[in-house]
Parts: sequence; C-alpha cells; structure tokens
Amino acid sequence: MDQLETFLADSESKTFDAEHHRKIAFNIAQYDKKVIDGKKQYQNLELAKTRAAALKHKVTENLENYLTDFESIFKKRGGQVIWAQDGEDAMKEISKILKKANTKTVVKAKSMTTEEIHFNESVEKEGIQSIETDLGEYIVQLRGEPPYHIVTPAMHLSKEDVAKTFHEKQNTPLDWTPQNIVTHVRKLLREKYIQAEVGVTGGNFLIADCGAVAVTENEGNALNSVAHPKIHIAVVGIEKIIPTLNDLDLFWSLLSTHGTGQVLTVYNTILFGPRQAGETDGPEEMYVVLLDNGRTELLAQKEQRRALSCIRCGACLNGCPIYKNVGGHAYGTTYSGPIGSVITPFLKGIDKFKHLSFASSLCGKCTEVCPVKIDLHHLLLLNRKDFVEEGHKTKSEDLVWFAWKSAMLKRKAMERGGAKTKNFLLKQFFKKTWGERRELPVIAPKSFNEIWKGRMGK
Repeated sequence: MDQLETFLADSESKTFDAEHHRKIAFNIAQYDKKVIDGKKQYQNLELAKTRAAALKHKVTENLENYLTDFESIFKKRGGQVIWAQDGEDAMKEISKILKKANTKTVVKAKSMTTEEIHFNESVEKEGIQSIETDLGEYIVQLRGEPPYHIVTPAMHLSKEDVAKTFHEKQNTPLDWTPQNIVTHVRKLLREKYIQAEVGVTGGNFLIADCGAVAVTENEGNALNSVAHPKIHIAVVGIEKIIPTLNDLDLFWSLLSTHGTGQVLTVYNTILFGPRQAGETDGPEEMYVVLLDNGRTELLAQKEQRRALSCIRCGACLNGCPIYKNVGGHAYGTTYSGPIGSVITPFLKGIDKFKHLSFASSLCGKCTEVCPVKIDLHHLLLLNRKDFVEEGHKTKSEDLVWFAWKSAMLKRKAMERGGAKTKNFLLKQFFKKTWGERRELPVIAPKSFNEIWKGRMGK
C-alpha cells in the first residue's frame, strides 16, 4: 500500500479503538492541566509569543548569515561542523566518526532529527549498539516502535503497557510499578554512559552569537550522554538557530510551558564545544551536524517557510482533534500532527505525503496554541492550493471538479436530470468517498430555485 492507503487504514483502526482513545484522552488531559498552570508565569503571554515569532521570522529571512556566524565561532573553540544535505549524507559523515573511534556503543538522548535520518537503524547495521537514554524513547525502542509524539514518545502507553513491555523484553516482574521500572532503567543506563565511546544528542536551539548548542531535558540523560563519552555528536536542523544567548530567556520558558506545562525544564545545558584547557569534564571532540533534509525546500516557499519557526513543543498535536483520534503513528512520518502535516510534504516528498495537508479539520486550535504564532491551519490550506496548482492531482479529481464547476455556472445544468438522477449518481460515484459510516445526503425532489419560482410566480 502507498502512504495514503496506509494512513487511511491506520487512522480507521485507531479511531475506533476505545482503549487507545482512553489512554490518549487521559494523558493529554494531564498535559492540559499543567499548561494552564504553566502559563500563569506570564504577565503578558501574547507579547512573549509575538516577540518570539518576530525573532524566528528574522532568523528565517536571514538563515544563511546566522548559520555561518554559528559555524565560525563554534570552530574557533575546536568544534567541527558538518553540513548535511539529507539523511544519507548525515549518516555517511557520522559513520566516518564512529568508525574512526572504533565505536561499539552509542548513548543517544532524545532527538527528533536523529529519528528523521534513521540513526539507530543505520548504526545497528554496522554492528554498533545505539541506546536511547530518554525513558520514553527507551520504552518505544524496546517495543520496536517510533516515537508517538514529538515531546512524549510513549504517550500511547499506560503504566500497565510499560510494565508488560519490560516483562516481555527484560524478564522483569509483571506487577512492577513506575518507580520500580525507573530504578531498573537508571541502573542499566549508568553502565552504558561509562561504556559508550560516543554520545549523540539533538539541539533545541543553536545560538548564533556565541556558537553554542542549547539542549533542554527533564531527566539528565542528555547531560550524561555528553559528559561521559569522549566524543559528542549533535544533530540539529538548520532552522533551530536563534540570534543571541539572551534570547534563551524567552524561548526556554515558552518551550517548557507549551511542551510540558513547566515554568522551566529541569536540565538546561549550553554546550560551547569540546573540553577546553582547564575544564574538568566534557567530550574531547564535538561535532555539530547541520541538517537540511528538505528544509531549504520549505524555505523556498514564500508563505510556508513560516513553519520553520517551530520550536517542537508539541502543543499543536495536543490540541488537534485529528491527532487525538488517529494518534501519532498513523501519520507514518517523524513529525505528526498539524506541524507535521505542513512540513512533511516538503521534507519527504509531496507525491507521497500531500494527503497529510488534507488530514485536518481546519478548526484553528493549532494556530491558537502555537507559542511562536505559526498560522498552521492557514498554511495547511496553502499547501492544498499549491499542490493542486503544481499538478499533484489525479485525472479523476480534475474530471469531478470540471463537472461540478460546469454545473454550478449554469442554472440549466444544475437542474438537469432531476433529483432521482442526481441521487443515483451520488450513490454510484461517491459512496466510497463519502465513507462507510456516513449516509449520503439525499437530493430533495425540488431545488430551492424551483420552490422559489413556484411560490413567487417568477
């Protein structure tokens, strides 16, 4: 099946899965409560969002300048920068680093960009063990699943599901509590941090004026992945740049509030490069992989480039009625929900993923909750419009719309055939499209125009 057929099949399966709905509704409800409390830290939240949107717009319009500034300063401290056109290019360069270090074990912090380039699968083919150190990521890795959500990878699982997973994969007691499981995982990972030759992270922000990578987390696993291994690789999308160190004051709090409802996340680390003379910890070598992977394709769009402002807080997913029904895995891509529906066609191909831009109610909730004021539901409409104008459509679509337009422009054509013929045509050609669980509308015996003529005599 192609991507559209897979999406429709998976969406239907999850939409009618009552247990799936129960878990997602519960977890998102907990998030909603915390976000309401987190927003209380702001005297004027709208002003903060407007400032953040303006800064990200400024960066997007001058992206190449900020990136070269970052590269220049980062290199002066001994760091190395790799420009990667796509996932294959990124993994090719990363593989060289891993082979040179004779790597056997990699500890990896939570990173959506490494999900994009299929990092784990690639290094495991070379006989290297890659271990997710974020608890949610570790759980879905054990299950052989991709992350379900941008921020909370295991949102679709209950504590009983997690206990069952550990019981099946690591033979732990089936009745273990979350506390038991966390203690167990902590013990396992502490050994891996010390064994690993290489640590891999993403980066929440790249800071242009000081050539640094800012990493935000709640578990300390990213910091451990950097502190212990001799080599650190950060894989970061080129859009993650912000102008100055001072801007973190704005972005860190917006990200934590909209991502998890916290005033500030527990661990916030700024990495300026490899260990310097006189420093007691940190990696001996540090690489930053600046990943394009379709972002310049998005940058070339006059309107949709605004989606590059995204700070990956996940708020639009939690607010989206489509995401709440079909879940994160149904999208079949790294970024799900409204932001994923906007950017994925540009990152992974319009022909394969254009359907995601139509998987929206256009209710506007995603735009309302976005901390950097991305007009997401409007961008989804622009995607639809552009895809049609660029020829990403079928002949049957063209025929249907041509027939509809022809009929709508002429009253005689609209009335031709009568209600009986129209109802027959609807059943023949639109029954499957309309959906098995919805009844087709019935055309009335007389149109409004005919009724008006009969009553008014003209």
